[in-house]
Amino acid sequence: MPGASKGTLMISSSISATELAQKLRTGEVSAVETAQHYLDRLDEVNPAVNAIVWIDRDDVLRRARESDERIRRGEARAFEGVPMPIKDLVGVRDQPLTYSSMSVEERPAEANEITVDLIEDAGFVLFGRSNSPEFGALTATENARHGKTRNPWNLDYTSGGSSGGASAAVAADISPIANASDGGGSIRVPSAATGLVGLKPSRGRIPNDIRAWEHSTTEGAITRTIEDAAGVLDTLARLDPLGWYSAPAPARPYLEEIRIAGPRLRVGLLLEAPTGVAVHPENREAALVAARALEALGHHVTPVSPFLFSERATRGFADLIISASTWASPIEDADKLEPYIRYRYDRAASFHAGEYAEIAALLQWETRQVNAQWGRDFDVLLTPTTAVPTPRVGSVYDEANNDPAGERLTEFSTISFTAFCNIAGLPAISLPVHTGANGMPLGAQLVGAPYDEATLLRVGAELEPVFDWQHRQAPLALGAALTGNTGD
Repeated sequence: MPGASKGTLMISSSISATELAQKLRTGEVSAVETAQHYLDRLDEVNPAVNAIVWIDRDDVLRRARESDERIRRGEARAFEGVPMPIKDLVGVRDQPLTYSSMSVEERPAEANEITVDLIEDAGFVLFGRSNSPEFGALTATENARHGKTRNPWNLDYTSGGSSGGASAAVAADISPIANASDGGGSIRVPSAATGLVGLKPSRGRIPNDIRAWEHSTTEGAITRTIEDAAGVLDTLARLDPLGWYSAPAPARPYLEEIRIAGPRLRVGLLLEAPTGVAVHPENREAALVAARALEALGHHVTPVSPFLFSERATRGFADLIISASTWASPIEDADKLEPYIRYRYDRAASFHAGEYAEIAALLQWETRQVNAQWGRDFDVLLTPTTAVPTPRVGSVYDEANNDPAGERLTEFSTISFTAFCNIAGLPAISLPVHTGANGMPLGAQLVGAPYDEATLLRVGAELEPVFDWQHRQAPLALGAALTGNTGD
């Protein structure tokens, strides 16, 4: 069996977190055996992909033993004993928190962020820290502190960003699921790059200590299956009485939603990027492949041209809002920042508070116009996930550092269909429906109405058996010989 562990323990390289949790509950495998299996996988493939940049093996096994004890007592939680890496932008008590930046001294975090508490409460075994670009502000996971993360489908390509360590870990079978976050596409872009499912929840759905980038960021996970995406959302989506706001409670658990036959929907098909960049034919085809499958399932697909923010609002978000948030990051030595981050840091100082307030108000005002189109003009919006195929390792990173003030067209093209969802707070999901001529995965994105993750998950559950993406795996996960250049 490809990806099976040594000895009698059999864990398929395509196993989902939900399937693994069931095996753990029934005693088919133990949490300690499972942890050791993935630690062995880490040793085998992580040197090539650089997905996990820190791990405490003793702590992983300690947590696994505690899961085994809860299972023995009949106290297993939803994902008891399932390994999950945490992105290197999220604080975990007693683990280093560097934000993948040389500008931050490595020291243990004093407390968990609320996301980590929720992940632990769900029974996951924390499995090290996954790589991220510096402070999460790039769509390729490369940095001076931890190096480049590579794509398990072909090591010459990036695994996306900013949750590229997370996507590489799942695609390489280092873990069955991974913590991720999204401020402009950072769950969906890496999921598309590595052939995985990436759900960005609605604004306020999952509690956050701080919602950065003018409330556009959200936590989530990268998964292999819709069932995993629904199950982890059920465990992480909680009313947060201490936060500024919370999303309204869903009508029923998401795991129930994916087993319900929903109504046939009006699907708006958008093939032109809202930013005006050219869309590669293969990326267009990814959306068209999904459109044809949806039509075969009885949905009504119609081309649309929605309003998705003015150029002034979009540019203001990318330039002013993200730069100001970068300036407010816990930077300890600005001289050690990478050039593209230092540019944002300095750029923030050139704006005054009134300009920030003006752009923030414009984003709020235009969001009302954007979100009104769902339910009025269409029920869901279908787009390519990105406007370009997955870039090669180094291309986005070098483009950003060589000319931080420049157009940075490659990176801009990767987020041209995703960033508006964050600005508007809309839920969106990337589904691995297509493959390019070079053998690399390509994703299609579905965008839902405000707070309507349920519809996205139901539609995703309809499409999953059509494309069988869980079993279409990266060569590295299947034990194939490494391809591409493994050096930096």
